[in-house]
Amino acid sequence: MSFTSLPFFIFLLVSFAIYFLIPKKFQWIVTLVASYVFYIASGPLTSLLLIFTTVTTFYTGILMGKANDRYTRTLAEGVDTLTKEQKKQLKAENKKNKYKILAVALVINFGILAFLKYFNFFAISTNSLLSFLSIKAALPELNLLRPLGISFYTFQSAGYVIDVYRGKITPDKNIAKFALFVSYFPQIVQGPIGRYDELAGQLYEPHKFDTTQAKYGLQLMLWGLFKKLVIADRAAIIVNTVFDNYLEYEGLTIFIAVFLYCVQIYCDFSGGIDIARGIAQVMGINLRENFRRPFFATSISDFWRRWHISLSEWMRDYVFYPLSLSRSFVRLGKWSRKIFGNHLGKLVPTFLAMLITFLAVGIWHGANWKYVVYGLYNGTLIFAGILFDPFLSRIFTQDNAKITSFSWRLMKILGTTFLIVIGRYFSRAPDLMTALRMLKRTFRIFNPWVLTGEQFTRLGLNEKNLELLIVAMLVLLVVGILQEKGYKLREKISEQNIVFRWAIYFTAIFSILIFGIYGIEYVSSDFIYMGF
Repeated sequence: MSFTSLPFFIFLLVSFAIYFLIPKKFQWIVTLVASYVFYIASGPLTSLLLIFTTVTTFYTGILMGKANDRYTRTLAEGVDTLTKEQKKQLKAENKKNKYKILAVALVINFGILAFLKYFNFFAISTNSLLSFLSIKAALPELNLLRPLGISFYTFQSAGYVIDVYRGKITPDKNIAKFALFVSYFPQIVQGPIGRYDELAGQLYEPHKFDTTQAKYGLQLMLWGLFKKLVIADRAAIIVNTVFDNYLEYEGLTIFIAVFLYCVQIYCDFSGGIDIARGIAQVMGINLRENFRRPFFATSISDFWRRWHISLSEWMRDYVFYPLSLSRSFVRLGKWSRKIFGNHLGKLVPTFLAMLITFLAVGIWHGANWKYVVYGLYNGTLIFAGILFDPFLSRIFTQDNAKITSFSWRLMKILGTTFLIVIGRYFSRAPDLMTALRMLKRTFRIFNPWVLTGEQFTRLGLNEKNLELLIVAMLVLLVVGILQEKGYKLREKISEQNIVFRWAIYFTAIFSILIFGIYGIEYVSSDFIYMGF
């Protein structure tokens, strides 16, 4: 059930009705049932893997909780007899026991994810290497299931058991409620990746119907549908035309198509997140923000603080920090300072940890060498920004006033956007070699005249649809500028008189219905990140 399909909206209306009409203490049960109905609709077999992840991570938390209880009990019993050294040893043994339990759970669940998502990539790469070495052997390519949202619910569950291990949260004692945390239907398709301490309590507690929250939630859903159906799916027509026939195009035509892919994937992904957050808000639940106007970023690191925030923060907290603070990386830092000096030496472990983290980000997106390059590209640019930004600021500006000026900020935004567009060659092209060929075809000729000709009316959109896309993108830009300046637009709209307010609502609804891009039987295309 796609978020933009009629069956989903019928499912949603029924779920909302039951959720608010039954006694409030049963609301979490209704949400759990609705979540599993939604998930099973994508394929009954894949729901078994969701259940397996839920059960294994739940009991991992229980086992670590019991280990903590034993440790606490032993300390309490020996409060007057245990020496400081013995207490230290008990603490180390408890940590070691919990680590073993955690490791088993992570290996099992990430192993399932890796096998289903990456085995064929590994097989193809291995077979290519064997063929190059003239070795007559081959790994089979398997027809594997791809469970809906497996990357999202695996990462969310993994974050939970790691937080239990660290003592940040206490383990959940109710497996049914925990199953709701793992499977909550608005977010399981494409996020945001939730944190137990932020989300679980909201899911379990009762909620009254709140007119204001419902109004804000529906506004957010409308905005998400507008971005997905009017902008993303319209931009996709040009993007697909150029990428499917890239040998017919060159120069600025390809670059603009890749730029439009940046617009497409942002409106597609953030639109889906807006719909998910809007649904949750109607139910009285606040999902974490996943996008914060990423194309106003002034650096690549700033971009990743604004783009897919829940994944970026997950990688930061569970990959980058543990790596950079580990004993091995501390020793690497000491060694590199001796070789390269204090300034550069202390950056070596940071750079390595960042490369590994963004390699993981790239691989998370898919099983292809292009994603490996995409991840390393972003990691390298972030480190380069950390290393050279102070020098560049001094070169291009002479005082702090100019650094904070609009022109300097605009220049940084445009430069960052250019680097983001280059990175998208790798994430959109079907493979790494095609991305490199398209880059070559882009920069081997400068042809700005395509902007004034009829070139873009031959890329799948007629003149009126092209104009509509530009107008819709301008609306997106204006809304982004206002939000960047601190305007809370949903609150502002709600403060207006009823005529003006409903004029905006009806304009949005009819824009989506009339100008949305639909396929057969009024069904839109799937969300891009559903594939992850």
